[in-house]
Amino acid sequence: MATRGNIIDGFGYAKGLRERLGEKVAALKAEHGLTPCLVVVIVGEDPASQIYVKNKGETTKAIGMESRTITLPDTTSEADLLALIAELNADATVNGILVQLPLPSHMSSLKVIDAIDPLKDVDGFHVQNAGRLAVGLDAIVPCTPLGSLMLLKDAIKTHGDGNLSGLNAVIVGRSNIVGKPMAQLLLNENCTVTIAHSRTKDLPAVCRGADILVAAVGRPKFIQGDWVKDGAYVIDVGINRIEVDGKSKIVGDVDFDAALPHATAITPVPKGVGPMTIACLLNNTLHAACLQHSLPAPKDI
Repeated sequence: MATRGNIIDGFGYAKGLRERLGEKVAALKAEHGLTPCLVVVIVGEDPASQIYVKNKGETTKAIGMESRTITLPDTTSEADLLALIAELNADATVNGILVQLPLPSHMSSLKVIDAIDPLKDVDGFHVQNAGRLAVGLDAIVPCTPLGSLMLLKDAIKTHGDGNLSGLNAVIVGRSNIVGKPMAQLLLNENCTVTIAHSRTKDLPAVCRGADILVAAVGRPKFIQGDWVKDGAYVIDVGINRIEVDGKSKIVGDVDFDAALPHATAITPVPKGVGPMTIACLLNNTLHAACLQHSLPAPKDI
């Protein structure tokens, strides 16, 4: 169960997901001699990115996958990075390629992402994967929206009938990484979806109409408590660092304390959606390895 009262325990759900993925990886090794391999490429020395990449590597190895990290100086040319991606695309031992964003200003993120083989694009950012998701075909789905959907479906199963069909969903944020793919996933679940953003008129009223409210706007405590409909399911994707009494604190895009009494279920920040992102990266790497070897992707993970 992913909830404690009406607080969605993303940390606990992610732990369970990693355990189930570890079992699938062990079975893949035993039955087919295949160990999924994830390669993470990082350009530059951004401390936050370095920590994040280290955590990805440790988590990948912990469930039995192979993890490689390639660190390049921030003076690396775009052409050299594209050449490296071409090599990784051609390497049959590599199943997943992730280029850590953001990239240095002299590189085009769009061009770099587009260079990754769509079957190895475990971030799910390639235009081919985005297009397949948009038309309802099987695709590698961006990790954060995928994890958000898993938590949402589990919460609705816990607190309701488990059926998303017909629910009104509002997503605040229209990024290619979260907002747009989240909308496609909810459409595929037969929700009625509204994407709201900075120019939406009377945003509080739009949010109050939501049975499902997904906050992915990147502004601390932007969604107020009285914007949340009584009984709504709230998924807070935001991760914002603020100062409180001289100390650094991580908060979401939702005013959690104010929204909590209104929500049937709500993700906290931290330990909500965040842990699901890396867990779903591992899920995507496993699926990519199966696709590349014409093996059926594991189900019911």
